[in-house]
Order: sequence, then structure tokens, then C-alpha cells
Amino acid sequence: MGKNVKVTVVLAAAIALTALAAAGCGPSDKPAGDGKIKIGMVVKALNSDYWKMVESGARAAGKDLGVEVAVLGPNAETDVTGQVSMIEDQITRKVSALVVAPSQPSSIGPVLEKAKQAGIPVVLCDTDAKWDDKVSFVGTGNRQGGKLAGEYLAGQLPEKAKVLILRGALGDATHDERAEGCIEALAAGDLEVAAVQPANSERAMAVSVTENILQSRQPFDAVFATNDEMALGALKALDAAGKDVIVVGFDGSLDALNSIEAGDLDATVAQSAYNIGYKGVEAAVKAARGEKVDKRIDTGTEIIDKDNVQEKLAQMAEQMRSK
Repeated sequence: MGKNVKVTVVLAAAIALTALAAAGCGPSDKPAGDGKIKIGMVVKALNSDYWKMVESGARAAGKDLGVEVAVLGPNAETDVTGQVSMIEDQITRKVSALVVAPSQPSSIGPVLEKAKQAGIPVVLCDTDAKWDDKVSFVGTGNRQGGKLAGEYLAGQLPEKAKVLILRGALGDATHDERAEGCIEALAAGDLEVAAVQPANSERAMAVSVTENILQSRQPFDAVFATNDEMALGALKALDAAGKDVIVVGFDGSLDALNSIEAGDLDATVAQSAYNIGYKGVEAAVKAARGEKVDKRIDTGTEIIDKDNVQEKLAQMAEQMRSK
């Protein structure tokens, strides 16, 4: 056998062994290619402090766990099509696992099925969806958070006082639950709902919606917004109109905490956006490695007002430094 023939045989044997090794790679070794676990996180948007804090937690988890994390989101929470396209792109890139905060849970099923068919485990975060094949849901007990807001308002207002509720986009289960929890607590506290109006989680839209309600002369004594962006928008409209009422948001964003510290916003229901990002990635990594993951991981909620805002700001600063 000549020298060239021997080299050819050796190369062929090496290629065959490599192919066998790749074929024998089990779920716990899942990302092919360079062998590094790659997590794709697709959130509702990246245009607010809340989602930036989710991103910070996700990236911190990636650093701690030694995995790659890509965090993506459209320009607005209402861009459902854009979010689906981003999820599809992550599937095409063959990530090891996905973490998704669905903007419209009722429409997300088909793309999640694509992930399943591609063998990519999916963790849902922030907003749950009725999809049986999710690995886990990581997020806030939104109804309980809404109840905390309603109970806070009941402790600040006289009986029969009226509360205006600004909520996120219709069809978003997260905002359904927050509004419903608040309404339940308001009823228990003998308070009334003045109106429930969507402002699509956007500050500018909340300004317009609040201005319209003020112009209609519909009476209300307080505002609960199902995210901080809308709370801050409502506050801007109220300030411009010279109307002083209690305003409570939801998220615990940096802008909201700074507003509370300044004596403007009254309170926010703080969820741990950082933990949602961190624990979402943590669960996804476990799933990629074939490890057991709890079906629900609650990241908790608390009321932040002037009494504890300094403590919360210090905690947030520490979390951002760990990014």
C-alpha cells in the first residue's frame, strides 16, 4: 500500500470516528457546533427599564453559568409579529434552549411548536401561556401583585373612592391578571372602579388616555397602571392638569423608583425583573443539560413606596453592577 493510500485511509477513519462521536451526543451535551450552551431570550420589548433589568439578570446568569445568552425584543410590546420572527430566527440558529416572554400568549403556540419540533426546550417568563410542552414558567404572581396594589389603595383612600385603571394591550394575560387582582382587592376594600382603559404599556399613550379621561370630566380619586411606563405617563398628564391623586404603578422600574424618591409617584408593585431574567436563563440551562426543572418558579412581588424606596434603589444598583 502506497504512502498516499495510507494517508487517505487514516483520514477516512478519523472522519468516521468524529461522525460517530457527534451522533452519540446526548441531550445533556446539546448544543452542537462548538459545544457551548447558547440560550436565546426573546422578551416583549427592550424599550423600558423593566426589560433592561430582565436583560441584566439574564446576562448575569449567563456569566455565572458559563453559557452564551442573546437577549432580543421588538421596539414595542404590541409588535407580536416582530417577536415571532425573532423566535423563529433563534430556532434557525439552533440555540440550546429558548426563554420567551410572549406578548400575545394566544398567538404564540405555532412558533413554540416549531421549537419543540426542532428539539429546543422552551421556558416561558413574565407571561404564561397555555402550552403544555413548556419546561417551566418563571415570573411574577401577577394577580397577587394586582391585589397588593388594590390593598395599598384601599389603605390610602376613603370608602367609595373611585380608581382609574390603565392596563396593557388587550389580550395580554399579564395585564389581565394584574387588573383583575386589583379590581378584586378594590371591591374587598369597598372602593369602586372608575374605568379600565388600555394604554398598551406605553408612557406616551398613557398621557393621551389620561388627558382624554380628564377632558371627559369622569371623576376618579386614584390611578392604578399595570406597568410603570403607563403610571409615569398618567402622572405627567395629571401634573399638567394640576390634578393631585394617588398613582400606583407595577414593575419596580428605575424610573418609577426615582419618581417615588422625588415625591411624585406614590408607589409601585415591584416584581423582581432581575430574578425573572436570571432564573429564566438558569431554568433554560438546566433544560438544555437534561436536568429537572420546577414547572413554576415564582419570583415574588412587593409594594415600594417612600418608606422603602432607598433600600430598593440600592439593591437595584448592586444588580446592575453585576451585569
